[in-house]
Amino acid sequence: MTKDTSGPGGCQQKISRSRASDPPGGSASALATCGDFDIRIADDGTWFYKGSPIPRKELVKLFSSVLKRDDSGEFWLITPAERGRILVDDAPFTAVECRSEGCGNGQILSFRTNLDDWVQAGPEHPIRVEIASDTEEPRPYIEVRDRLDALIVRSVYYQLVELAEVRRLDGEEVLGLWSKGEFFPLGRPT
Repeated sequence: MTKDTSGPGGCQQKISRSRASDPPGGSASALATCGDFDIRIADDGTWFYKGSPIPRKELVKLFSSVLKRDDSGEFWLITPAERGRILVDDAPFTAVECRSEGCGNGQILSFRTNLDDWVQAGPEHPIRVEIASDTEEPRPYIEVRDRLDALIVRSVYYQLVELAEVRRLDGEEVLGLWSKGEFFPLGRPT
């Protein structure tokens, strides 16, 4: 059963039982559903509000702390009082720095995002590489948290390629690297 009433700022107050189709944060408690917020995160990690960049990093960090991704891949800002969809061009974060310590399967790779969060690649934060359909170039990502990825910027990706080693997986040679005991393929050696 759903009951809609006008909420603050023209949002609709939606009271319903949680369903699989509800956005993250949906529950039996009431949340004001504000539809689509006019917020977009560009490929380079820049946050825009109504077409203008949000200049204050502290504000972007606050927004990112309530960012969620639902099962269908949509992105939501969810506070205890309201929720609204936002647009994300690719990934909501970028990985702008990488530090490596150790070597071989004892290596640990730490990545800094554009919002100054650090994550260590490993089972909880896997690295994956997709191939862009339009350019056929690699698009590397690391999972930051809860299905939220950071696109690894080109300069950091080149650093990873320099650290990489060739291994044989499933009968094929693969270029990849270790972090926290896990091997992450980057692609085929050229």
